[in-house]
Amino acid sequence: MRAVFGIDVSKASSEVAILVNGDKVHSYTMTNDAIGFSRLLGDLETVHQPEIVFEATGGYSRRLQSFLENKGYAYTRLNPLEAKKQLDHLRVRKTDKIDAEKLAASQFVLNRKSSYVQEPVYQELRDLSRFYQNLTEDSVRAKNRLHKVLQVTFPNLETILSTPTGEQYWNLVSTFPSKDFVLDLNKDELSNSIRQSTSKRISEKRVAALADKMLELTKQSYSAVKKTSPILEEVRYYAQEWLRLSERRQALLDDMVQLAQPLPEYDILLSIPGIAETTATSIIGELGDIRRFQSANQINAFIGIDLRHYESGNFLAQEYITKRGNPYARKILFKCIHNIASASHTNPCHIADFYEKRKRQSQTTSTKPHTIASIHRLIRTMYYLITHNQLYDYTSTQNR
Repeated sequence: MRAVFGIDVSKASSEVAILVNGDKVHSYTMTNDAIGFSRLLGDLETVHQPEIVFEATGGYSRRLQSFLENKGYAYTRLNPLEAKKQLDHLRVRKTDKIDAEKLAASQFVLNRKSSYVQEPVYQELRDLSRFYQNLTEDSVRAKNRLHKVLQVTFPNLETILSTPTGEQYWNLVSTFPSKDFVLDLNKDELSNSIRQSTSKRISEKRVAALADKMLELTKQSYSAVKKTSPILEEVRYYAQEWLRLSERRQALLDDMVQLAQPLPEYDILLSIPGIAETTATSIIGELGDIRRFQSANQINAFIGIDLRHYESGNFLAQEYITKRGNPYARKILFKCIHNIASASHTNPCHIADFYEKRKRQSQTTSTKPHTIASIHRLIRTMYYLITHNQLYDYTSTQNR
């Protein structure tokens, strides 16, 4: 006897369809909570080796997935696009109830394999990686908003340091949101404020130079608001918010490194020139256990850089990537290629060599075509090194 459970997962409830040897025997709606999962467990326990099929629907299906893993049941989790392609030709009408039944019925025809269950550390790294990226987006947003309001209050302050970023810069912005706050201080008080703006040791010569520059900027600047304006509080808020986000991001990165260090792929990724702690942990978090993929091309499809090919008669369309995979991983690897290219000046890498070669051959001004090709080369390299448990060696790549 072969029993298949098709489950269509929604926000608060799920439709369950049970088919035995291809015939529907039961269907019902369960809530996505302990009570609903308890009812599902009762039905699962009545059959031997049940096959469970459901679509991945983000946080909604993750609760079901966690429940099944905790109870020791294998399952098949389908990508929504994959499920749509497989079921569209089977259904005339579309409802959640019909979808659950079709998921189960199609299993008898397609005989899908159970999904690979990764070690919990990979899911934890993904959660931390997504949190880290969200905080990065928030910090960029805070920086952009600060720039906007600082143009009204004290725009010249952005040139006080070589780059308008870092702990000292944000503390100076918070202390002097307007030039009026500089004019309220004498030279010694100003120097003391600058000295306290950073936790790092700073020489008196540097303090004096910054104080002189601050006074010069104050003479040049013209504020559009008075010292009592509420915009000054907004300047302080965004400066302090960026500092808070920066500290939280660093704490998250430390947690990610601590989790990733015991994994063999962590040191392997760090051995590739241009990949540092943040990138290595983010790659592991987004790609998970790379060993579960059967080829590097599967990873290409997973992140959405596989090419879409269309040919009809004498017409051949230009190929472009599908972008149907993991957008977070795609963004990380895109930046990673440019880091590798930048690091190649001191740490040679065959991926950087390939990138520069394709860049010279490219007929377009866009960086995307040769970057995408280089990402594929990087994925092949990572996949080979991790599956063979080898560190990167530039000299060995030159002998192939």
